[in-house]
This record gives sequence, structure tokens and C-alpha cells, in this order.
Amino acid sequence: MSRLVDHPIIEFRRGKEITFEFEGREISAFEGETIAAALHAEGIKFLRASPGRQRAQGFFCAIGKCSSCLMEVDGVPNVRTCITLVKDGMIVRRQKGKGEFGA
Repeated sequence: MSRLVDHPIIEFRRGKEITFEFEGREISAFEGETIAAALHAEGIKFLRASPGRQRAQGFFCAIGKCSSCLMEVDGVPNVRTCITLVKDGMIVRRQKGKGEFGA
């Protein structure tokens, strides 16, 4: 696990521990944590493949400005997982093919 628990400037306020599903795997997270942060903490670095060349992309900007973290959440495509908070029981998947960018 690679979740930050201590920082000299940032105070971490975590809610209760919850779980969500990522491609059939149960992932532990905390209320108040983003989907991308929870996946990163579980060692999942590959979030999506870039359109065209299909290059691996992961947790990058963490402020919702790039497209590196777009995933399908509860059946909704193109969700920016770096700014979307986890919810107990949600289902998260990597996107495939033409569902990205409205293509």
C-alpha cells in the first residue's frame, strides 16, 4: 500500500473505511478520498490508455485539468477520477475504445 498518512503541511482527514469495485477487485478506500488516490494507494498506476497510440496513463494532475484519469464510474464514461470522491459500493472500470472524448 502506498497511501500517504503523514505530511508536514497537509492535514489528512479521512472518513470511515469503505470499499468499491475496480474491474472485479474489491478496493479499500476512505470517505473523502478520490478514486484515483485510492487506486494509487492500492498500487494501481495504469488508469487508462491514451486514444490513438494506446499508451498507459496514470494519476497525473490531481486537479481535473488533464485527461489521464478518465474512467467509467457506475456506467458513466469520462469521469475525472482524480477529483471524484469514492463512494461505498461504486463500480469503476477502465474505458475501452471510442467511449472517450465523445468519439
